[in-house]
Amino acid sequence: MESHDIVDRGKRVFRLEAEALSAIEARLGEEFARAVTLIARSPGRVIVCGVGKSGLIGRKIAATLTSTGTPASFLHPVDSVHGDLGIVGRDDVAILISKSGESDELLALLAHLKGFGVRTIAITGDVKSALARNSDVSLDAAVREEACPHDLAPTTSTTAALVLGDALAVALLQEKGFQREDFARIHPGGALGRQLVVRVDDIMLRQDVPVLSGTATMREAIVMIARRRGIAIIVDDHQRVEGVLSAGDLSKMIERGGDILPIPVRTVMTRNPKIAHSGELGSAVAYRMEEIGIVAMPVVDDDETLVGVVHLHDLLRARVL
Repeated sequence: MESHDIVDRGKRVFRLEAEALSAIEARLGEEFARAVTLIARSPGRVIVCGVGKSGLIGRKIAATLTSTGTPASFLHPVDSVHGDLGIVGRDDVAILISKSGESDELLALLAHLKGFGVRTIAITGDVKSALARNSDVSLDAAVREEACPHDLAPTTSTTAALVLGDALAVALLQEKGFQREDFARIHPGGALGRQLVVRVDDIMLRQDVPVLSGTATMREAIVMIARRRGIAIIVDDHQRVEGVLSAGDLSKMIERGGDILPIPVRTVMTRNPKIAHSGELGSAVAYRMEEIGIVAMPVVDDDETLVGVVHLHDLLRARVL
């Protein structure tokens, strides 16, 4: 088989699934708003249920909801009748996922949930199915065909259910006012959490900051740069930053030749340098430093007074990127 035939088959899957998602987006309406409102106003958690491939999608939806501020648990319909119904409370909302909407296991679970007084949301490919008719809200996840060439293996339909779950989670986090800080608080151990939690204040050097006055000479600056990790910060009498001198600046001066030692730093320093502000995210500062191509940056407070210096390799060591 020619490689271009294989590529075409792969592109067909992308095309079919993209077309299906566009069609579902066009049909999205008041039922979706009802589902979001129902979950947002519920004092309980979300119980997500599904069998087979729908169950795998359900686990992902439950995880996404939980990580974005809506507590959720996955409940397998078969396990539910063997004791796992104990996790369900009357204030919960259940999301039941089924392409056909006629799954015996899911319909049996639906009956138990309604007996508990649990409100239910169906994600199904048939809005006229028993599951859709007997749920409080029904979200239309119908697709014209599966990406499988035999129209059998769940492909397009599972993608549709997954994206509807993502849409619910994102709409809910906005409805609840879930912020970056909230995300960081419940993701403290991961890279995303570090990027959203670690501030430049946590990393910057506060003691022995490489500071010079504007009257200092290049002789003093060279010693400072050599001893203090490649930067000298020039400040005025009020400890406000006037400029900086880096190891790179020093190298350029030496290449030009001449006696540079007696030159006042104020005449050669970089004025209006890039600075970081106390309270800034370390990830934002590291990004700026990499983009500009510098390895150290002064840190100032709200009064523009110098309070420290932060080095790129310290930011990288803190794994904020």
